[in-house]
Amino acid sequence: MFSPQSFVSEAVKKIKKEVKGRSVIAVSGGIDSTVAAKIVSDALGSDVLAIYVDTGLMRTGEEKDVQNTLTGLAVNHKIVREENLFLERLKGVSDPESKRKIIGKTFIDVFEREAAAFGAEYLVQGTIAPDWIESGGGLRDTIKSHHNVGGLPEKVNLKIIEPLRDLYKDEVRKIAEFYQIPHMRQPFPGPGLAVRIIGEVTKDKVELLKKATSILETNVSAMEDIPWQYFVVLLADRTTGVHGDRRVYGFTVAIRCVGSLDGMTANFSFIPLDLLAKISREITNGIPEISRVVYDITDKPPATIEWE
Repeated sequence: MFSPQSFVSEAVKKIKKEVKGRSVIAVSGGIDSTVAAKIVSDALGSDVLAIYVDTGLMRTGEEKDVQNTLTGLAVNHKIVREENLFLERLKGVSDPESKRKIIGKTFIDVFEREAAAFGAEYLVQGTIAPDWIESGGGLRDTIKSHHNVGGLPEKVNLKIIEPLRDLYKDEVRKIAEFYQIPHMRQPFPGPGLAVRIIGEVTKDKVELLKKATSILETNVSAMEDIPWQYFVVLLADRTTGVHGDRRVYGFTVAIRCVGSLDGMTANFSFIPLDLLAKISREITNGIPEISRVVYDITDKPPATIEWE
């Protein structure tokens, strides 16, 4: 049986031996990277700087939640705002693999710059088993390049440490519970909302998706049995709709709610129809640019959890 306390103890010993007191820069944001940053912080204390990069592709309130969590965990951290850089590099790009690789490269550029300023030699990542498996690890097809694995550039001027590399999502959550990490939000992809926008990513599309995501999260989080993961995808195709007596040619969004244990497989969640109807009305009434809402009822496999 997996023991979070034993895992943390061994991981701390290994990191102390490997790093030998030299400065480390830790990536932080979601549950995986937050747990990794806490483990490395336990091992090295003030030699760790957890960098949270605001890419402009995050959910509403994300930065505040991350900052509160890291402060509560006594992890030395810094917020770096790089929305313009990420959106500029994504301009005109529609292919999902290209988007992931651009985001991975941009993250590394930012981390290398911050590492140089901090005097760090190492990059700590919250990579877990599904990340490298789906990125083509071992004798496998590349399902999609995760930004922290297959999305990395060939040359990285930092030594990479991945303390959670062999763990699955359920095991990471047990470590989060061990650390009493408060209010950890549901799983969220490293590339952020960029992989929930089909086609080119623009600031306007990101803002639409943030609003729709907030509506979904507010409603679903009030359910008695909350799905493992739930989010909105903004589709590339537009469809005809009606607002009042006026014809509109608006966006379509898809709602995705799934149940899973480790992220390797998943089943779509049965959301009450009256709740889905309420969410649909709130999205289309509150966001005039969106004229249609659909619900994704595909399991993993054959689909992946994220659409891109």
